[in-house]
Amino acid sequence: MSGSSGWVLAGVSLVKSHIRRQAWPAALQSCAMPKEKDQLGHHHTFVGSWKRNPVQSQCCAGIFQAYAQHESSEPLFFCGAAEDILTEFPAESIDFTMTSPPYWGHRQYSGGGVGLEREPAEYIAALLRVFDQLHRVLKPTGSFWLNIGDSYRDKRLLGLPWRVAIAMMDTQGWILRNAVVWNKVKGGPDPAPDKLRNVHEPVFHFVKRATGYYYNVDAIRSTPQQAQIINGAVVSATGVSGVRYRRQIELSTHLSPSEKERAFAALDAILDEVRNRKLADFRMIIRGQQRATHSDSELVSGRARDLQAYGFYFLRYHPNGSKPSDVWDIIPEDTQDRQTHFAPYPKDLCRIPLLATCPEMGIALDPFCGTGTTNLVARHLNRRSIGIDISDEYIEEAVKRCTMLL
Repeated sequence: MSGSSGWVLAGVSLVKSHIRRQAWPAALQSCAMPKEKDQLGHHHTFVGSWKRNPVQSQCCAGIFQAYAQHESSEPLFFCGAAEDILTEFPAESIDFTMTSPPYWGHRQYSGGGVGLEREPAEYIAALLRVFDQLHRVLKPTGSFWLNIGDSYRDKRLLGLPWRVAIAMMDTQGWILRNAVVWNKVKGGPDPAPDKLRNVHEPVFHFVKRATGYYYNVDAIRSTPQQAQIINGAVVSATGVSGVRYRRQIELSTHLSPSEKERAFAALDAILDEVRNRKLADFRMIIRGQQRATHSDSELVSGRARDLQAYGFYFLRYHPNGSKPSDVWDIIPEDTQDRQTHFAPYPKDLCRIPLLATCPEMGIALDPFCGTGTTNLVARHLNRRSIGIDISDEYIEEAVKRCTMLL
């Protein structure tokens, strides 16, 4: 980004960047030196009105409030321990959270922090303290997406992702909506002669309430194929014309004459929907021809009951395209151009969560932001964002990435 040099706030130090100074609210334009380490375990940097004898425990809260009024997708970064800084954020103030915390026992990240605990239980407890604060600051309509990797100890796969997820549900009230499998497609060499290579990680989608959270499913649908008219007959996006279904109805020995009449009429009606672009595609399930999806038992399947009662039912495909599945094939980030962070997750991993569950110009938060991938993608998608990391080296790299020309 062009413009004069300015300062981006960091919890421990001031990080110089090339953000246009005039783009920030007045409260964020002038800076002062950080005070001594407070009782929360991190330093504050005071800016604007807060440098006049500020109340130490209100520093981050005041800066957050100023940023919340800032109508730009330029991110805000704090440097310090996530648990400490989050305690000062106001309740129910964040629209979206996504993060990938340091993995336990894999490597030492710059700045230390979470992941260096001696025991897995201590690691889980440290994460839960941060996630408890996330639950407090997340709006009731918000979502939390968590990517977390597993670890081995004494040849035992510890199951850390699910241990964390279950503890979040059991002790903090999180509701799990999806457990996405991130298939990395390729992985590093694995010399172990007695196990398979590990090439996937989970991405959990949590919410605070079962219904009423923000979810824009149309923003993540794939572009649908279009129906066609061929020789005067309507053909669905995948080639369904109804001819085969008409033949099956006509020859069926499992349908009564009245059921056949209703089935023909229903088939004509749904083909009209395809012709009028109200439906992209469909499948017809006919008694005696196709099995009910999921289960043939009328006790557990409503579709099985429909098949028994009416002789047929339809599977309708949304005209705006299909939703993504819960298996994502995404190649990991290439770190050759970024030497400071050894495990950044790929930008594509953030796109679906941000598009689906963070409103435009909403505030996204990454409490273990590393070099700012979540913040970078949020900016490209016109969302505001806040990043927190304990490493000033990572924060400096994040600032550089997020202030480059778009």
